[in-house]
Order: sequence, then C-alpha cells, then structure tokens
Amino acid sequence: MEPGLGVGDASSSLYLGPGLRARRLVHKGSLLCPANALLPTWGWVGLTHTDTVIGPLTYSGFRVLERISKTRPNPTWQHPPAPFSFSMAAGPSPSWFCLLFVFLLGGARAEGSQKAIPEQIHLSYPGEPGCMTVMWTTWVPAASEVQFGLQIGGILPLRAQGSSSLFVDGGILRRKMYMHRVTLRGLLPGVQYVYRCGSAQGWSRRFRFRALKSGPSWSPRLAVFGDMGADNPQALPRLRRETQQGMYDAILHVGDFAYNMDQDNARVGDTFMRLIEPVAASVPYMTCPGNHEERYNFSNYRARFSMPGDTEGLWYSWDLGPAHIISFSTEVYFFVHYGRHLIQKQFRWLERDLQKANNNRAMRPWIITMGHRPMYCSNADLDDCTRHESIVRKGLSGGRYGLEDLFYNYGVDLQLWAHEHSYERLWPIYDYQVYNGSRESPYTNPRGPIHIITGSAGCEELLTPFSPFPRPWSAIRVKEYGFTRLHILNGTHLHLQQVSDDQDGKIVDDVWLVRPKRGRRTYL
Repeated sequence: MEPGLGVGDASSSLYLGPGLRARRLVHKGSLLCPANALLPTWGWVGLTHTDTVIGPLTYSGFRVLERISKTRPNPTWQHPPAPFSFSMAAGPSPSWFCLLFVFLLGGARAEGSQKAIPEQIHLSYPGEPGCMTVMWTTWVPAASEVQFGLQIGGILPLRAQGSSSLFVDGGILRRKMYMHRVTLRGLLPGVQYVYRCGSAQGWSRRFRFRALKSGPSWSPRLAVFGDMGADNPQALPRLRRETQQGMYDAILHVGDFAYNMDQDNARVGDTFMRLIEPVAASVPYMTCPGNHEERYNFSNYRARFSMPGDTEGLWYSWDLGPAHIISFSTEVYFFVHYGRHLIQKQFRWLERDLQKANNNRAMRPWIITMGHRPMYCSNADLDDCTRHESIVRKGLSGGRYGLEDLFYNYGVDLQLWAHEHSYERLWPIYDYQVYNGSRESPYTNPRGPIHIITGSAGCEELLTPFSPFPRPWSAIRVKEYGFTRLHILNGTHLHLQQVSDDQDGKIVDDVWLVRPKRGRRTYL
C-alpha cells in the first residue's frame, strides 16, 4: 500500500509531510481544507477504517498510522522521538479543527460506503427458462443492479436492474437491512456468466454461475441437505469445494438454517448467509422452511430468500431437466397460530400443482417433493415422524389434509425430508407397508414412493441417534455428518448417493431409482 492511506475509499487520500503545509487533501475530488493549512509535523500519515486512536484522542472508526515514505521529500527526517500528543493548553489550531473535520466526515462517508457494499449474495432460479435471480443485503438504501457478461476480466457489458425492500427484524433492536433482488433474463442455456452486484455506492466482487439448461433432455446434478447451522456446519467446506469444481447445478436446502436466523437480533442469520455465499452465489440455492425459521412468522426466511411463485418461498414448484420439483411447508401443520387457513391453502395448491405435473409426465416424468419434517423416521426422539399417526402423514383430526395419500395418489416418485440430524433411506412405502419393485431390485419400478431423510449437514444440536432396532420399512440408517447427491440422469433413471463428511467424503449409501415412463401417474 502506498504511503498516505485513504480516508473513506480508494478515491480519497490524506498526505501530510514533516513541517510542510498540506500536500494533497481530497475526498472524491473536493478540497476539504485550505491549501495553506499548517498540519502537524510527524511525517506521512494515513487513515484507515479500523478503530480508534489519534494519539491520546480517539475517534470511532479511525486510527493514525505513522510511516516513513520511500519518496518522502526530506530524507534526513526521522520518526519523532516521542509519541504524538495534543495539548489544549494553548487552544487547538485551525489546522487541528480541519484535521478533525476530515476524520469525522471521512469516517461517516467510509461507514456509509461500507454499508452499501453488497454482502450475503446468493442465487435462485425463478422458474423461467433463461433466467436467474441474484439477491443480496445492504445496510443502507442503494440501487439494485447486476453487471454481467461472459469474460472473467474486463468490463461486464450487460446490465439488469431490480428493486430492494426494507426488512426490519423482529428482535428487540429492530435491526434494519435492505434486501435486493435482480432477475437476469435472456441467459443462454448452459453458458457460464461472470457477474457482480451493487450500485455506484459499492460493488461486490465478481462471481460466476452457469445458466441452467432448458428443456427436459439433460441430466441435472444436485446437492441435498437440511439442518445446517452457522455453528458446526460440518458439510459446508466439502460442499463449497465441490460447488466450485462445478459438480452441482443447484442446491436443495430442506429447511432449518443457521440455528437460528433470528438469533441475536438476526446477526446469526447474517453470519450464516455470509458462510454459504461461496456456494449460494455460484448455483441456485433452493429452499423450504423448517421449524427453526418460525420466529416472527418466518420473517427472516421470507425476507432473505427469493423463490418462484408468490408465497415468499413457503410453497412453490419448478422444473429442472426431466423433473418437476415441489417445495412445501410442513410447518403450517404445527404453527397454526399464524393461520390455520394456510393448511388448506397449501393443500389445495399442492393438489392443483400435482394434477398439472401428472398431466405433463411425458415431458417431465419425475415428480420430486421437498418438505422439512418427515412422515416416517426411526430416530430415538419424540418428533412427529416417530408417531404412528404423524401430522404430516395423516393431517388434522379426521384425516383432513394429510400428505401421504395425496402424494401416493399422484404417483410422487421421491420425497426429500430433513429435520432428523441423520440420514435414513426407506424402502418404497405407503401406509407402513413396503412396496418394493422386487426382492432383487426393490427400487426398480417400485409400487410406492421413496423417502430420503437427509438432515445431517451439521448444526449446534449435533447428530440425532436412532432407536436401537430399525423398523421393517427402514432400508439404511447413517449417523454421520454429510449430505446427499441427487443425479437425475434421464426420465427413467435417478441416482442417489450419501456422502459422509466424517469419512472424508466416502459414499455410504448408493442407490438407483428406476421407473418406466409409462404408468407413473399413480401407484394404484
């Protein structure tokens, strides 16, 4: 770094010479002090936006650094023998008022500039071919723009504008943040783009993503997991490496983020969103709500993510290659004080969406669902999935709005869950009965849907133990940190692998799901 560190940003500088008048004093090109102001005589001084100390004076956000310049005008000048001090005995000189004014004004501008720099950048797929949504956070109002192009270096020639909304956290401090959303359109399928986001007040660094391919005739690869926290996110380093290696087209986070996004007046949510940025800024990060998002009516979840549809990410669906993926909220069954009508509203939407997806089986044969709390599990706890008549499975009293019958009747192929901090794969199942395709190939043309519980990405609550004896419908159980790889090869073959982070990436479960294109509208 050159002598004379900047005040506020790269365009502002303060250079002082020993025994000299002001050599250059500018902030964004404006002269702040008279050119003949006599300034202190202790060498080249730079101001940085860290904290405190101007000799015995302190100012939040700044400190004075002393250094000898290689190009100082007086080579005989020596560092002062004693620490700099400031005496008010004779009264401060006009020069000191000028300098303090620079400190205060530069500090305010530096702080404001930093608060406008985008952070917590992440992508989502809005459900429209050739599109990608970029989302980020600032702490002050700012314009919402994404600059993007095909080249890593040089000018990014394409521009897209969006909007921002003020989010006020429900905590005692009522912290304010601005959530920015910009949707890029007209992207070429499968092409890699470079982008940055922000405004004239501050820009992010550059990121890269690959636009999703369009149509059903390609083979998407996804990473699937739930229950990842800001503390103990065991699977995140491997996910980050594999994402940067281009192994995934999208991420499915099946509920429970940060533990919890609202904690510490939403600072834990900020920390988590920064942690996942290397992953989420590179591939679409698709979500569903979990029980740990409940506080303040799921406000942090609804504000921080941007999913397809108009329900603020509570339930939605989208197409990816030969699959139709449905995300929904199991939490409407448990937090009914936010509105019992949501149970019926979501259920009716699911019915309509499944009917439409079933009618489109010729183009997109796979129907995959993701919801946080599972219908079944064999863990040693008292969660809903351990009950024979679980709420998610059977619905409200009288069997109203139960999801098992709905998904079975519409021939849902694969159901992804989390909540339990472990991995469990079930045999094809309906109403506690196993419906394997055959003894030799249970997942080839199965007569019931497949359930995968993948909630072991890592959080402060650690792993969940299993009951001593597996249930007859439980095919494999893994109590290790990790995540699931999902490869939708084509319209008939789907590949699932469980990656163990405890065993340095070893594949601890590997299964193919095979279903013919015909006869998939129902299991009946």
